[in-house]
Amino acid sequence: MVPEQRWFEDFALGERFVLPSRTMTDALFAAFQLASGDNHPVHYDVEYCRSHGMPGMLAHGYQILIQTAAGAGLFPHLVERSLKGFLDQSSRFLHPVFAGDTLYAALTVDELSPNRTTGVVGLASTVHNQRGVLVMEGRQRYLLRRRPAQS
Repeated sequence: MVPEQRWFEDFALGERFVLPSRTMTDALFAAFQLASGDNHPVHYDVEYCRSHGMPGMLAHGYQILIQTAAGAGLFPHLVERSLKGFLDQSSRFLHPVFAGDTLYAALTVDELSPNRTTGVVGLASTVHNQRGVLVMEGRQRYLLRRRPAQS
């Protein structure tokens, strides 16, 4: 089912987009290592991690960040005709994530900055683990078109 197209003025502060949860499996660690080229053993060698006092492989910060990709949820489908660009993102990593942890990500509208023909929609991004601990917080900003004038 395709959602109704939305424009900048159709969003409201506090609107929330929950993304699918994901358990950080060994396969996801391997896929991230392959895609990123990261070769530090803390991200792929269980015994190395254990010898350094960790319970298992430690997820790279970017591996956590990608859990907030808006494309995993409804947002990009809502703005297919209005999206002009992904402007920026920032993130802070607050607690470690290890193999086996399940992550829950969400995006919440926290900025609506109108321009003449466009507007910026800011989304606060959060990732919690299975224990409810906030492991990452950040922001994403998108440039959207305003609703076209009716002819």
